[in-house]
Amino acid sequence: MDAARRPEILCIGSVLWDVIGRSPSHMAKGADVPGRIVTLPGGVALNIAMTLAHLGLRPALLSAVGRDAEGDRLVAECARMGLETAHLYRSEDLRTDRYMAVEGANGLIAAIADAHSLEEAGAKILRPLRDGAIADAATPYAGLVALDGNLTAALLEEIAGDPAFRAADLRVAPASPGKAERLLPFLRAGRGTLYVNREEAALLCGTPFEDAQTAAAALVARGAARALVTDGAAESCDSDGRATVRRRPPEVLVTRVTGAGDTFMAAHIVAERGGADRETALARAQAAAAAHISGDTPS
Repeated sequence: MDAARRPEILCIGSVLWDVIGRSPSHMAKGADVPGRIVTLPGGVALNIAMTLAHLGLRPALLSAVGRDAEGDRLVAECARMGLETAHLYRSEDLRTDRYMAVEGANGLIAAIADAHSLEEAGAKILRPLRDGAIADAATPYAGLVALDGNLTAALLEEIAGDPAFRAADLRVAPASPGKAERLLPFLRAGRGTLYVNREEAALLCGTPFEDAQTAAAALVARGAARALVTDGAAESCDSDGRATVRRRPPEVLVTRVTGAGDTFMAAHIVAERGGADRETALARAQAAAAAHISGDTPS
């Protein structure tokens, strides 16, 4: 592909339908409460891409989407939002993935990620980086990459050392605490900027942390090139071992939580791409996440 036509940023990972049940009530195990159930385009890679598009970029999606009715609707909706869908891997043998979550006034209660098609597709979603559609071995992709941990551990291990990504500005998120340890290859390779919360940092390092600053420092000590660690309403921290920035996010009323971390990551990427310094970029990312959590941005 002509360098001038290469995408500004690739979003690699889950692209699926979110089914989210939200209630204003405090919920415990077995709770049966009134609320609202919505179905929305989602998945970590897609959430990031949607925020990037909202902030003025045109991201390209690398993922697996089934050639079923749900997949056709999802691809059409992505295109309507200004996302590049031409490089999606689509197969007759795979159905479109889904994610289901229940949220209450006390946060995320439970979630199930049915991303089996993405996992089964494996390295096939990366073909555009090797066959010339976006890049090839002679001219590797040199732009931004937002990568999520919904890929298999084996594929993430491959990506961490893959020459196809050697020129890329790699930004990586685990997708959920349950998948945090899938990012260990990036610590070992010293590749990429990691976006994690304090719980995910603890899982990666095998020890609990009292705050984001301690967690970020430990991730860098374990090999991370750079770590951005969030901690709910407490201070977030951005560290690369040479410089550290800390900042407390705005206080807001929580109305939803799914996608907040993805919004944070996307807004931070856009801020830095626009030339913002690290403190300003962190502030803009926190403001975007706070707006998402409070419901001040579209669902």
